[in-house]
Amino acid sequence: MKKVLIIAIAFLAFSCKKQEAEPAEKQAEPEAAVSEGMQEEVQTPEQLGETLFKGKGTCASCHKVDTKLIGPSLQDIAKIYKEKNGSIVSFLKEKSDPIVDPSQYALMKPNIVLTKTMTDEELNALEAYVYSTLK
Repeated sequence: MKKVLIIAIAFLAFSCKKQEAEPAEKQAEPEAAVSEGMQEEVQTPEQLGETLFKGKGTCASCHKVDTKLIGPSLQDIAKIYKEKNGSIVSFLKEKSDPIVDPSQYALMKPNIVLTKTMTDEELNALEAYVYSTLK
């Protein structure tokens, strides 16, 4: 488990260095585009949550929408949290105990380190995405 944490920290460190190394003119491009009348596409919370789920959050490596992989499906998570009036955000901040398959919490622990670094907006978006999978 320590190995996974070290790899995650190294990944984050290298990705930060890469971003800092970009030329100043490349970093300024988005501002220039907005000032010329082009607007950035605004994502809904569900869209942002899906983007985080598939990317930065690395959630998709263990969870699928409608089938159990390593962790429970998103539909199962959403259903149980809704039934028990739980808070997915609170769990991702490690402020509440897991209520879906607690026996696998140890496998989730490395990702909790990552989710605890996310903003409230990002965590709320992840929660919105999970609930959007309910049918």
